[in-house]
Amino acid sequence: MPETSGSTGRTPETHVIDFRAAEQLLAARDPRGAVKLLDEVIAVHPENTAARLLRARAFFAAAQLRPAELEFTIVLEREPDNAFAHFALARTYERQGRADQAKRHFRLAAALDPNPEYLKAARFDG
Repeated sequence: MPETSGSTGRTPETHVIDFRAAEQLLAARDPRGAVKLLDEVIAVHPENTAARLLRARAFFAAAQLRPAELEFTIVLEREPDNAFAHFALARTYERQGRADQAKRHFRLAAALDPNPEYLKAARFDG
């Protein structure tokens, strides 16, 4: 019999399926559905940074900026060299009207990864 987590009777494989389904929901522009699936995955696996990053993206897409900020911050506490997380946190700050904080993270993203999108957002020349 497969190992289950908690009283939900869900298996680790089910959580992987939920994670993949959440990716598909986000791609299909259903961020709230993605968050719903990821909530349970993260409740059982709070250390899973990939799930937290996906949930942060879903919160951002749903314009839930405070939860997105919190999740991106948790990801960066665990992975301070994650250029995408810096860039996404910067976009979150930008949408909240927090330009100084956004600029810092745009620049960190560009310094970690010279992706043209990151470099443009960092505005090193201005």
